[in-house]
Amino acid sequence: MSVVEIATQPYAGQKPGTSGLRKQVSVFQQPHYLENFVQAIFDSVPDRVGSTLVVGGDGRYYNRQAIQVVLRMAAAAGYGRVLVGQGGILSTPAVSCLIRKYGASGGIVLSASHNPGGPDGDFGIKYNVGNGGPAPEAITAAIYARSQVLTAYQIWREDLPLDLERLGVTKLGTMPVEVVDPTDDYAQLMTTIFDFDALRDLVKGNFRFCIDAMHAVTGPYARRLFEEMLGRPPARRSMRCRWRILVGAIPIPT
Repeated sequence: MSVVEIATQPYAGQKPGTSGLRKQVSVFQQPHYLENFVQAIFDSVPDRVGSTLVVGGDGRYYNRQAIQVVLRMAAAAGYGRVLVGQGGILSTPAVSCLIRKYGASGGIVLSASHNPGGPDGDFGIKYNVGNGGPAPEAITAAIYARSQVLTAYQIWREDLPLDLERLGVTKLGTMPVEVVDPTDDYAQLMTTIFDFDALRDLVKGNFRFCIDAMHAVTGPYARRLFEEMLGRPPARRSMRCRWRILVGAIPIPT
């Protein structure tokens, strides 16, 4: 088994809230900072060994690098399988959907929601539990407590990046890593909640609306739902488009 233990020391301030840990990208890029927090998560959640973990993020700066770290640490932590969104993309609701559909023990979401991204922007990481929802206070408190006493973390030795673009299963050591379409399961879930035939009738013709996606990753889901499934013309990101992504998904008639 190719697992190595890396010596570290605690960082102050790694206290997550219901939206996880959010800091500037430069903070997460400090040596061992991300690894410390991920190790604190893995040390604080029950029944992880042999279970399924879901991993994805909102595509902001540092998302891909962080996912590679999470995957290598998940392999070292004994997870039985990881589901990761293609390109590292999974919205928070999509992570919740996958956790519940595939019986995962939890999921790691790399997102800072509405906070601006980029090299000088923010990054975030949060843990969702087996019911798909955010980690309760008992777990976030345990994560913080663990983060303040860490002296080492475990990570899979191989540091070659996994291909996150190709759908299908590869292995990291003995752990299968399955790259999944980030919108498929979520879109299927939506068809069990909403009447898509009625929605298609609603949005025909000159019906116009806008979508407030903030700085998150609603775009791929909007295209899947509104263009592919409801038949709206492709969006143009301008003031004159039929529908456009601004910053939720509440139709606004005009």
